[in-house]
Amino acid sequence: MKKIFTIALSVICYTLSFSQSKNNTDMNSNTIIRISMGYFQPQQGAKVEAMLNNEFKNVLIPAIQKLKGNLGYYVAIDKEKNAMTNVSFWKNKEDALQMATLKEMLDMRTTFEGLGLKFIEITNHQVLWKL
Repeated sequence: MKKIFTIALSVICYTLSFSQSKNNTDMNSNTIIRISMGYFQPQQGAKVEAMLNNEFKNVLIPAIQKLKGNLGYYVAIDKEKNAMTNVSFWKNKEDALQMATLKEMLDMRTTFEGLGLKFIEITNHQVLWKL
């Protein structure tokens, strides 16, 4: 579990610092950071990366842009730990939970699971403070 939290923390720190550099003033105590992580076999790394950069990106960007309250969405891969991570920022928890029923996301999850990817439970974090 420590490895999972280390990866998640690294992604959160990077994306928060990037959001700060864009002077994102929409973030407040209601803001939610949604984290989804999946693990794949080492031999699947190139295929997973290609899928994230192609099908996943092409299907999800238009779908997510239609949702209410999205402040940013980041997709990342850790080739050393064989992990993929989606981190998104939302105005509030209700907005973040739209992802739980987004058909395009559910379809892509099924596709990735068909390749053998294992996902951990998705978490929704309330922002307590920021630097």
